[in-house]
Amino acid sequence: MLRTLFAAPILWGALLATPVSASADPFYDAALCKPPYTTDTATALYEAAEKLAKPDGSMLGAYVYKLPRALGQDGFRSSEVIFAGTAVGVLIEGLQADALAERYRLTKERSTLLGTATKGYSRALPQDQQPQPDLGIVSIVARESPSLPGKTLLMCEFVLKADQEALDRYEKSRTP
Repeated sequence: MLRTLFAAPILWGALLATPVSASADPFYDAALCKPPYTTDTATALYEAAEKLAKPDGSMLGAYVYKLPRALGQDGFRSSEVIFAGTAVGVLIEGLQADALAERYRLTKERSTLLGTATKGYSRALPQDQQPQPDLGIVSIVARESPSLPGKTLLMCEFVLKADQEALDRYEKSRTP
């Protein structure tokens, strides 16, 4: 069934060709799946975050790292990196899901993920960029949630096929 923050395992990209150092710069790219997820790059990002700050583990199933300096691009800002399950992303300042969707060509999600997201957009990476297409799909995602007041989660998410099928069955069972 569904496992972590926003009800799906999340996997994040990082800098594939370049080692991740103890700076905030790679995290925004990771949220945009640049490059697509691998276990090695996700681990390198986690280790880099550990060198920058101590995590806040008060959010169920996730750790949030407050960075020593803000990062961002395209007019969006963040000072927090989030890891959930096997994931890393950034918490964008403000309720920015609509703006992020427009900027990064994301489309409205079919599901509210069991009510955890009040607004959600996503875009799957092209097939040739999917690191494990037999297991699941990697997408760039922007979501707002009451559990993240005043912030928007921007992430690169890997959803297992089995989890997506379970969510689809659940959503279908709720449709009259």
